[in-house]
Amino acid sequence: MYSPAQLWRGLKRGVSNPRFFAREANRLYHRRLYLDDFNADGVDVVAEDWDNLLILDACRYDLFERRHDLPGRLEQRRSRGSHTIEFLAGNFTDRDLLDTVYVSASPQLYRWQDRIGATFHDVVHVWREDGWNEQYHTVLPETTMEYALEAAERYPDKRLVVHFLQPHYPFIDAGRTLNPRRFGDTDEAPDIWGLLSRGEAGVSRDAVRDAYRANFDRALPAVRDLLTGLDGRTVVSADHGNLFGERASPVPVREWGHPPGVHVPELVEVPWQVVKEGPRREISADPPERMPEVDEETVEDTLRTLGYVP
Repeated sequence: MYSPAQLWRGLKRGVSNPRFFAREANRLYHRRLYLDDFNADGVDVVAEDWDNLLILDACRYDLFERRHDLPGRLEQRRSRGSHTIEFLAGNFTDRDLLDTVYVSASPQLYRWQDRIGATFHDVVHVWREDGWNEQYHTVLPETTMEYALEAAERYPDKRLVVHFLQPHYPFIDAGRTLNPRRFGDTDEAPDIWGLLSRGEAGVSRDAVRDAYRANFDRALPAVRDLLTGLDGRTVVSADHGNLFGERASPVPVREWGHPPGVHVPELVEVPWQVVKEGPRREISADPPERMPEVDEETVEDTLRTLGYVP
């Protein structure tokens, strides 16, 4: 829950910068004057029935529905966040999850681990365990798949969460115009969503949407291959969606990317695809493995490349 001081800072930020005033007003509405830290109407993914939960970062429901070719049945769920931070906070805060291993291509879980306070049996940070690709400035989906298969083999009696980065920006195989921010850039380097919101991107909305779809298409074979190596009941979902200039609510301002606290359908309606219901694993809880240390500069640079740090 946000304190009165945090609420006041949010209001001041909106008033002092008219460009963000409408977003702050929408956040006040969706988070009930900041009384909620996340979308309280969203599903509790931990309480759902699965042995393996595969998360596609920033994957819209309509994109998944049109383009996926996975077996099983597709349902729609509401996420607890319009941003990875909200998704993590809403589902894992202060929970004892010693029966679960989290394989993450995103640095967000590491960055916010003290605030979230979840206790997993183990967390595999793919982005820092030789998983970061220097050419594409992201973690490739096939790399995430490889780490997930290793974790499944090492921990056969644990629930497994696998957090892919795609279709989240940066866009694989796209040029610098579509990926203006790179690892090691200064704080002033813009990301594509900020440029689009100011009309300075130099590319059309359709071009960015095409790159986003291509990122999804690039991830899908890795997801499909991962399914063949997993036992039990597997679900494919997303932490949140993504906006391409659609109007938010209740103040109808155009939004880009996935700002936290803006709980419109394009951001919180996510796929829930049950793709495999084989023999169930026998799950057990055990003391946690040691969490590796990562220097803060590396974390900040990685987040900046992914568009999370302004």
